[in-house]
Amino acid sequence: MQSSAEDEVFLPNSVLGKAQLLLAAFESGADRLRLSELSRRSGVPKASAYRLARELVQWGLLDRHGETYELGIRLFHLGQRVPACSVLRSVARPLMTDLYTRTRAAVHLAVLDGTHVLFLEKIAGEANVLTHSYVGGRLPASCTATGQLLLALAPDGAERVAALARTGLPVLTSRSVTDPGVLVQRLSRASRQGYALEVEGVKAGYASLAVPVSMGGQEYGALSVTAPVAQVSVDRCLAVLRATAESVERGVAQKTARRASPVHGRKAPVVRGASAVG
Repeated sequence: MQSSAEDEVFLPNSVLGKAQLLLAAFESGADRLRLSELSRRSGVPKASAYRLARELVQWGLLDRHGETYELGIRLFHLGQRVPACSVLRSVARPLMTDLYTRTRAAVHLAVLDGTHVLFLEKIAGEANVLTHSYVGGRLPASCTATGQLLLALAPDGAERVAALARTGLPVLTSRSVTDPGVLVQRLSRASRQGYALEVEGVKAGYASLAVPVSMGGQEYGALSVTAPVAQVSVDRCLAVLRATAESVERGVAQKTARRASPVHGRKAPVVRGASAVG
């Protein structure tokens, strides 16, 4: 049996580290947590969790409702300011709306977050709002089309798969991939084909098809359509999905170039006659 001292080895000593653990406790999908649950999920002792949670509420990073806590609106505002995700979302959203209109399938935009995918945007109608995905939500990468594609493209994809294998592949349905060897085969196929097709790995009766969206260098997002199995196929969806992804890539490149150029395209002014020593 491990000693309490050994258990504490993995608990950060800094206040900032413990605060990060409290915020990360919501990553499982819980909207509201009591203090005892916040302490248990984060590993932060209850007394410390109480003090830190009180400060996080003051900063707007947590909100308190009676005996429960939830993530604060300030986190949402800060998240919108992340440069790469902000540009990607602003460019992709109108194009995703057009894709939804053409396919009537739920459209997702996701990036890799460790061994999970993080959904940056989602467009869906009332008839196909899927409870397993939402903006800001995460799902195991091994179970999803977007995740398998992004793992296949990631420079450190093999290390991430190895981490999944050590802990055991997550299971969401009876058709989720549970064998690391099978997952490696799927990732290899996705890398060769340039797309990933997942059937009932996340939700029974539903399938997803995903293609990459280059963000420059070795960074990728993934664009996907999700609908009942009969409505999702390579023949039916791949061409329009790829065309949308290419439009997103062009928009991101153009917007990034404008941000990097001098204001209004003018050259920076030259200061003449300045002393070399200031």
